[in-house]
Amino acid sequence: MNSNTERLTRVRMIADYQFGKGIGKELFPDGSTFQLSRTKRIRQVLHSGKRIATARAKDGFFTLSIEGASVVHKLLPGKRLRVVVSEEAAPFVEKGKTAFIKHVVEIDPELRAGEEVLVIDEADRLLATGQLLLSPAEIMAFDSGAAVDVRAGVASKKEK
Repeated sequence: MNSNTERLTRVRMIADYQFGKGIGKELFPDGSTFQLSRTKRIRQVLHSGKRIATARAKDGFFTLSIEGASVVHKLLPGKRLRVVVSEEAAPFVEKGKTAFIKHVVEIDPELRAGEEVLVIDEADRLLATGQLLLSPAEIMAFDSGAAVDVRAGVASKKEK
């Protein structure tokens, strides 16, 4: 696999599997570029010089940047891949702080621990993207602890 067309096809298929059918083409439009590892594996997918997603080395799935998360947020219906946090936690989460269990109002029951999620407020406004730490059943059952390890918030300084 050495051509950009083959790489683009591959990342689109992975995104379709991970986020839902049809997401790959929108998330990674034509003209996307790739940053490769020393072993020529895809590490990052960029579009217009901005990082859209990074491939995790352990499983090949994607972690999203805020730009990538906003595309997925627009395309996915309802509460899919979403964790809804309370209004009091929203300012902290959008700065890139961890989303705690006590602030989770609603969660997609289809999610699994370790999956990439979109953290939103009750008005469905994207706040952050991150990794779900516990299953939805555990999050709704527990009273304390971390629910989402936020990777990047819309107002965080971490995002490049």
